[in-house]
Amino acid sequence: MEKNSSHHEFDVLIIGAGLSGIGAACHLQKECAGKTFAILERRQAMGGTWDLFRYPGIRSDSDMFSFGYGFRPWNELQVLADGPSIRNYIHETADEYRVSPHIHYGLKVTGAAWSSSENRWTVTAEREDSGETETFLSRFLIGCTGYYNYDQGYLPEFPGMDRFQGTCVHPQQWPKDLDYRDKKVVVIGSGATAVTLVPAMAEETSHITMLQRSPSYIFSVPAYDKFSELLDRVLPSGWVYRMARWRNIKLQRLIYVIAKKYPDFTRKLLLSNVKRHVGKDFDMTHFQPVYQPWDERLCAVPDADLFRDLREGKADIVTDHIDTFTENGIRLKSGRELDADIIIAATGLNLQVLGGMSLSLDGEPLDVSERMTYKGVLMEGVPNMAWIFGYTNASWTLKADIASAYICRLLNYMDAEGLTVVTPEGDSDLTLADRSIMDALASGYVKRSSHKLPRQGRHHPWKVVNHYGKDKHILLEEPVEDGLLRFS
Repeated sequence: MEKNSSHHEFDVLIIGAGLSGIGAACHLQKECAGKTFAILERRQAMGGTWDLFRYPGIRSDSDMFSFGYGFRPWNELQVLADGPSIRNYIHETADEYRVSPHIHYGLKVTGAAWSSSENRWTVTAEREDSGETETFLSRFLIGCTGYYNYDQGYLPEFPGMDRFQGTCVHPQQWPKDLDYRDKKVVVIGSGATAVTLVPAMAEETSHITMLQRSPSYIFSVPAYDKFSELLDRVLPSGWVYRMARWRNIKLQRLIYVIAKKYPDFTRKLLLSNVKRHVGKDFDMTHFQPVYQPWDERLCAVPDADLFRDLREGKADIVTDHIDTFTENGIRLKSGRELDADIIIAATGLNLQVLGGMSLSLDGEPLDVSERMTYKGVLMEGVPNMAWIFGYTNASWTLKADIASAYICRLLNYMDAEGLTVVTPEGDSDLTLADRSIMDALASGYVKRSSHKLPRQGRHHPWKVVNHYGKDKHILLEEPVEDGLLRFS
């Protein structure tokens, strides 16, 4: 169905044209060739996160061999790729699988209503440039909107913010014309964005400071996969990239398991890595979190770039609490003052489910935070709807890929059996009301908004396992019909 068609009825409707949405569409093209589909995208470009974020140094925080699609390997040797490269990879994938013409841009989805009498979803979307409302009808709905609010990042109410005479920005709304050359810059935060920004800006600022309330675990990874480069000289490239992907998936899992089983050992290992790069005389209290490894995501830096800049004095790191913003910077609880021309609040995300759209079943509002997820893909009691939610303890795309493949399996099974509706049937006694699907992480943005997320159940298939090997079996090998899906 071409994107300029006036006919708005499809077999499958995908919400979001980011990494997950494009991947889901490619799977439909490969595995469900007879299905009509469309992708509704709020922005004017595909890429999702990788089109939205434009701050200096923006890059993946997972290795690209496992972050790339399983059906279209990442064929370059940098380990952590920059945002423009990832955006280009998504574009090329969409073009190769003939997905691009199916994208409808500039449409903010506001609601989706299921009708049991018609066995279909009615999706309403607002065209943001004109305010007009468009309606789409679909037999099956797939949410690929990620998990955070694209409109606004998380910005705490720091005392005295209105007093500051310089420029204050959040990385999610990075100004195109921000000139930080020879400026004094303070970056508030200790997560992946902060550790990316500081070395990316350090060469041009007069000085840059990373101000953190509490430390995160940071470790160095090679920027370039030299081992795969050597193998590429003697083996077919396809073999090399498949081997690199397999190796990195296994390595990610091994690190996670060791961190959970032997947290004290893992902590020592991570801190020794930092000390080796910053030097024996550096104050290591800036790198000693109060939590154990993988209670929050680990922060990777390529070729120890952050540690190098700290060691060489191009940047510094301060661990303290903010007392107030001043006219010229920030005063800390300790009494120390940090002068700044620019303050960057890398303070995190605001979590949001399904892009903020409302859901209803036969006229009754649906609250997804009261439902369990089935195999991490479908929703308890919700007909013909899936959502793509990747891993938080490994590369996002690993789960997104197999979730999309499972959806295609399900759709093909239904076609073969002459079925039109599928609904997971759960038992409220199984629900762990205090555990969301992101319960494995204790990050601030998860704690603030965990109540908005779907719940987990006590056991399979309602429990989220966050294990690629197990999920691959659950989604791609177990029978589609398991007694818990109600078909009609």
